[in-house]
This record gives sequence, structure tokens and C-alpha cells, in this order.
Amino acid sequence: MAEALMHPIHGYYAKSDPFGVNGDFTTAPEICQVFGELIGLWCADIWRQMGAPEEIAIVECGPGRGTLMTDALRAAAVLPAFKKAVSVHLVEASPFLRSQQEQALAAFSPTWHETVASLPDLPMLLIANEFFDALPINQFVLTPDGWRERMVASVDGMFAVVVSPQPTPRSGLIDAGVNAHAKVGDIAEVCPLGISIIEAISTKIAEYGGAALVVDYGYAEPQARATLQSVCSHKAHDFLEAPGTADITAHVDFAALGRVAVRAAGTGVKCWGPISQADFLMRLGLAERAARLTANATKRQVRDIEAACHRLIAVEEMGTLFKAFAISGGSTIVPPAFVECVGFNE
Repeated sequence: MAEALMHPIHGYYAKSDPFGVNGDFTTAPEICQVFGELIGLWCADIWRQMGAPEEIAIVECGPGRGTLMTDALRAAAVLPAFKKAVSVHLVEASPFLRSQQEQALAAFSPTWHETVASLPDLPMLLIANEFFDALPINQFVLTPDGWRERMVASVDGMFAVVVSPQPTPRSGLIDAGVNAHAKVGDIAEVCPLGISIIEAISTKIAEYGGAALVVDYGYAEPQARATLQSVCSHKAHDFLEAPGTADITAHVDFAALGRVAVRAAGTGVKCWGPISQADFLMRLGLAERAARLTANATKRQVRDIEAACHRLIAVEEMGTLFKAFAISGGSTIVPPAFVECVGFNE
């Protein structure tokens, strides 16, 4: 999965623009500017709760074209002191996408990072929208002999999914909670890179302060099925067919993210959610912001804005499949839109 997506020459993200109508999929920031604007105000509110530090890093993992960050910074500019305090950092491995981000965010002089490991030692506001779903996973099936990894092999000259006859080094990563309830035939998915990223983010937030916001499609309870999927030209695609030409993702296990965060940073962080994207955006004021945008708009613009907002919050669209999850540092920060701090236990 990592090779198919990020190979420097043949990888999916290395050689094309996957976003928008002419790409393979459309993300929330590309649908409506309100999405990024509300996240920008979310960040500004966290900064205010922190006591308005004079320096703070605003970070986006997997920034795409830079649309979300552009909208967020524009909205947050209503607080000049926040705008002055912010330094922009982008975690992006794709040279192609970096070039697009450079054009979109030239006015903010961003700093790029290959991984979260090189982020500055500063208070941090981190955004990860549709980032964790694209990280490579390991997939396992429970057999009568225990968990066995599902792997890709060449069978009769074609790629095929096979089951390892013996445990692999990754078999030990399967969550104890999954083990307790699994039955033969169940599927478990583990994202080692996601685990290491959440560990790094959580420990930095615990030490320097701040918050992280993860918005993605996923689940809060363990799943017993495979969620790996591939999309090409906005349609389902066989992930074994022509690797490098289509997007490959898996649903995010939000409970696993929370457990990892607490295990890594202990009482230095709190976890919030996940809540539905619809609840998240409506609590932040999506309806009110949309009303302001449509007040002086043409009929065509009004239709476009209403359609975009519907797509973001409707049950049959992105409203419930996509969820928001937050990690905050310190004991007093309450991330906007989140009303309950969730405890994650091993």
C-alpha cells in the first residue's frame, strides 16, 4: 500500500493531482470554503484558551492542494494577534503536492516536513483531514490457528491476496480488545505508521501544549471486516489492479488513536470524540456562516453553497461517515464543538 501510494516515481501521490472533479476524489475543503474557515476559527479559539502564546505552530498533515490551510488562515485573520503568532508547517511527502501548496500558501511562507518528527518544539495546533485513512495498514484474519496476516503475492502472474501460513512480526500489534471478541473469519486492520504519528503528536502536545484535530471516515467501535478500498475517477476500483493509478485507503480506528495517545502521553493529554462531521460543523456554526455567504449571493451561488453544505452534513453524504476526533493538552482546554472528554483505557 505504501509503495502504491508514495513510490517516488510510480506512486499515486507522486505523479498526479487526485483532488476535485477531474481527479479521483473530492475532500471537504474542496467542496466548500466554510469547512476550512470553521477549522481556522477552531484553532484560534484553542489558542485563546491557551492564553494566547506569542508563538504557535499551525500544522497540517497531508495538506492536499493547500485549500484547507488557506481558508483556515483567512478566517483566523480576524484575530491579528493570532495571525502574528502563527508559523505554518506542512507535513507532506509528495513533491507534486508540495508544489501546489507552495503556490496556494506563498503569502504564509510555510515550512515543509517529511514527517511529524521534525516539527518545531512549540505549542502546536495540528490538523489532519483525510490523512490517516491514506496511511498503509496491515490486515489480519482470525483462523483456527490464530491471527494470520493477509498479504499480496503473485499468483499465476497476477496480484492476489493470500494468507500467511505463520504469524508475522506485525501480528503482535492486534489490539487486545479485538482479540477478546473476535471469532474465526473476522478481519482486523492495524496501522503502524498511524500509531507512531499519534504517539509523536501526543507527546509533543503534552510537553508544549496545543491540540490536534483529526477529521476522517472511520469507526469508534472495533470492526470485524475489511475496510480497505480503492477509488479511481470517483468510482470503486480493484486495489490489486494497476497499483499506483488509484487511491487506496482504509477506515480510521478512532478508538485505537485514543488509546495510543493516552498510552504515549498519559495524563498530559485528553481525547475528545469521535463525533459526526455533521455535529462538528453545525456546532461550530456552519449554518450561520452559510447564511452570511448567501445573503448577497446570486441565485446560482446560493444553490452551490447550499448543495456544498448539504454534502458536508447530510447523513447520506459525508455527515455521519466522516467523524471528528481531538486531542488536547493541559487540563483546561475544551476543544470547540466537543462536549465530552473520552477516556481510553487499555
